[in-house]
Amino acid sequence: MALLIGILAAGLAICEMGEKSAQNDYIAKQIAVNDTWSFYQAKAIKADIATAQAQVLKALSLRSPDPGVTQAARAAEARAEHEASDPDGGEGKAQLRAQAERQAEVRDHQLERYHQLEVVVGLLQIAIVLASVSVVTEVTAFGLVAALLGGISFLGGVVVMAFI
Repeated sequence: MALLIGILAAGLAICEMGEKSAQNDYIAKQIAVNDTWSFYQAKAIKADIATAQAQVLKALSLRSPDPGVTQAARAAEARAEHEASDPDGGEGKAQLRAQAERQAEVRDHQLERYHQLEVVVGLLQIAIVLASVSVVTEVTAFGLVAALLGGISFLGGVVVMAFI
């Protein structure tokens, strides 16, 4: 039974490393999502300012047709369009929104992976407790349940770490 407890503890340590790695990956991906959404918001503000500037300049050009004002209005409209969508550079509002949504999907997957490993770690801890109870009470059923629960949990953790 002592050997079983040692094996379960080693499995627990391995799965806890995977859990911590998944948690760190989730946090890093959350930061990237936040950065992308912040960049998106900055682009949205720039686009709104350029649109407002273009509208004001258009209104001015209607009152007094000045070619410089008309040209400035067109330039402001072009800036607003560029901030809204920049297919070539990939840093327009539309592209940043799509990028942030993709990043959020990857982040959510990492969070799910972390939660799955949390369950595995909890089950391994329960298996260790059951094995310890088996030693104290000399009831072998606790040891068998501990071995079964620990084995299934560890295999599940390996699958999550390797394939999910």
